[in-house]
Amino acid sequence: MYGKRITLGAVAIAVVFTLGGCNESAPVADAAKPPGVPVAEVVAQPVTPFVEYTGSLTAIEQVELRPRVSGYLQQVSVPEGQSVAKGSLLFVIDPREFQAALNAAKGRLREAQANALLAQAEHGRAEQLFAKKVVARDRLDTAIASLNAGRAQVDAARAALDAAQLDLSYTRVTAPISGRVDRALVTEGNYVTRGVTPLTTIVSIDPLHVYFDVDERTYLRSLAATREDAASKGEKAAKVMVAMLNDANYARAGRVDFLANAADRKTGTVRARAVVDNPDGRLTPGLFAKVKLDTGAPQPRVLVADHSIGTDQGRRYVLVVGAGDKTEYRPVELGPMANGLRVIEQGLQPGERIVVKGLVRPGMQVTPLAANIDGAPLDAPLVMGGVQ
Repeated sequence: MYGKRITLGAVAIAVVFTLGGCNESAPVADAAKPPGVPVAEVVAQPVTPFVEYTGSLTAIEQVELRPRVSGYLQQVSVPEGQSVAKGSLLFVIDPREFQAALNAAKGRLREAQANALLAQAEHGRAEQLFAKKVVARDRLDTAIASLNAGRAQVDAARAALDAAQLDLSYTRVTAPISGRVDRALVTEGNYVTRGVTPLTTIVSIDPLHVYFDVDERTYLRSLAATREDAASKGEKAAKVMVAMLNDANYARAGRVDFLANAADRKTGTVRARAVVDNPDGRLTPGLFAKVKLDTGAPQPRVLVADHSIGTDQGRRYVLVVGAGDKTEYRPVELGPMANGLRVIEQGLQPGERIVVKGLVRPGMQVTPLAANIDGAPLDAPLVMGGVQ
């Protein structure tokens, strides 16, 4: 009985000491800290106003190659899908028939020249005899006619020889322009007809034309005054930038060199054409392209990243970090893209801060973490070879 009382007393003392120790070491709970989110000041910089159009690329020169003489194909040397230089040999038509025709034309020319020499000699003798009154006038007239006929035969034979030489040269079908050649439409051994059988096509690739349709408002504001410069290909012609549909930026410069002489009343547009260089050959006729046309002088604009913009029942908004680091719902009106950022036409002012990214609600207290407009921290560590 006595042992039980001692044990219970020891337990009570231990409990007292334990509670006392807990009261001395327990920290005071801190207030909940607001969540940290990346915040950046909007970008304010001059932006040149522009409009974007979708156009199509076309070749400045295009040739559908057809034979200029008829015959059987002896050789096909088309580098299908590759670039060729002007004068490159592409097809050979069997030349033996044309070589024989050339040899015959040479023989007829020599025969005509011999007949002309004989007629000239006869004319000389007739003149001498007529001067001595040995022969009548009709003899001299006949000699003159024979001489003229001989000379005409020489001219005709020489022309026939030139035609035979041309026909022989046409058996070698060469590229009339520099550009990219398509597949061969006819193979060796087939008969081709002069001016009828298509052999292949060639399109020029540098530079290229890009056609696009400009709305009436833009035409009157930006292009109407440059019509004469476009026609004369002057330096004052309107400038454009061209990109492919999958390009992030406009990297190819061009200039407007043609404006249609009338607007299309059905669409309310004016057809325009620009010239764009293609030194790397990446562009090809037939592709769609994006065309950016500057419409005025640079103007100050506010820009943000697209991922900072939210959607609320069809409206676009951003979260502005205002006084007390609280987020505010701010509807915005979007403009075009410029240098990878979205132009904000209305809703934001230079110097304001916005939430770049993160799950944040309007009216929420946050802890701003300084970041770039693209969301990257300002003090981001350097990463080399994928290892921090």
